Amino acid sequence: MSLLRAATRRGKRTLIAAVCAVTIAAGTGGWAAGSAQTAVTGPPPGAAAWRADHSLGVPLPDPATAQPARVARFFAALTGAQRHLLAARHPLTVGNLGGAPIALRYEANSRALAAERDRQLARASDPAGTLQDHQAARKAAARCAGLLAPGRQILAFDPRGRGQIAEVHGDLTAARRTAVVVPGSDIDLATFDRAKDPYGTPTGMARALRGRMAADAPGTRTAVIAWAGYTTPVGLGPDAATGRLAEAGAPRLTRFLSGLAADRIPAPALLCHSYGSVVCGLAAPHLGRTLRDLVVFGSPGMRVDSAAALHTGARVWAARNATDWIGNVPNVELFGLGHGEDPTDPAFGARRVSAVRADGHTGYLAPGTDSLRNFAAIALGRYAAVS
Repeated sequence: MSLLRAATRRGKRTLIAAVCAVTIAAGTGGWAAGSAQTAVTGPPPGAAAWRADHSLGVPLPDPATAQPARVARFFAALTGAQRHLLAARHPLTVGNLGGAPIALRYEANSRALAAERDRQLARASDPAGTLQDHQAARKAAARCAGLLAPGRQILAFDPRGRGQIAEVHGDLTAARRTAVVVPGSDIDLATFDRAKDPYGTPTGMARALRGRMAADAPGTRTAVIAWAGYTTPVGLGPDAATGRLAEAGAPRLTRFLSGLAADRIPAPALLCHSYGSVVCGLAAPHLGRTLRDLVVFGSPGMRVDSAAALHTGARVWAARNATDWIGNVPNVELFGLGHGEDPTDPAFGARRVSAVRADGHTGYLAPGTDSLRNFAAIALGRYAAVS
């Protein structure tokens, strides 16, 4: 009887989703093609020049195919001068190459950001450009300059498309407990650390989480990575309702975490917000031991029916507060629309995390919330303290 009731409930939700999809499409004359994003995939710009570089007398590991463990062995066999030479010649490649030494990636990405800043400044004064071109270029140059500020540790940078980036908060190579934050829609180079709604940005979430971890465990060395390494949806258009961009982003997340493992960084807790949980759900079966805990919050679904279907050895946690509008989205997948079951539903099988004091869709890591306290406890491995 319980199985029949569950099937009936799923059938009702499927019907609701179908009605919603048809209503939206009819009301807008179909999905607006202009809102679709082109996913950035593959190795960063400069990969061809890297492959063609024979200055060291040995082939350089292919950034598209070489496993991070092989990359780590390659760099371990080089002298310090050889490593710095490669970072200077190929900053975009080295800066995004999983398995390359962490400090060398910081150095390479500083070079890449400086080059992009200078390129944008040149565009800002190009007489062939329009006023709008000049304004956009000045803003892009200012963003790069901000990321070059002393103390910032940029672990990945790709200027293609809307821009992708990853930043480390804390001493990653010395950390005993680590976490990676994966954001949802509307995040790119321009919004990575915006002042408006800061706890809805990767930078704001990562800073708040590490601050709470440091306060709760002052004797534990910690680091949190804000990872905006995939093309996110813009707004609530078709990209947010389908898994297309998540399917492109999941391999990038998998490779990024494999790179951390190759550099002997402790397996992190992965915190996935909103559409980011769709990315994490698709990546989960491929993460193996590179992951310790998987936390989703404000999730529209993970494109699976249960936590067991994620095929991960990590602990799976889920949180959603009562004021989060995502709770009004039907949790089904139909004709490619929707992302499946609600991870906070007891039937899904995730460990429920309290988020009573969080406000709205982007308030889960705001200071003073029980969700921030709980996420910090998970990242620290203090599971008994999670409410």
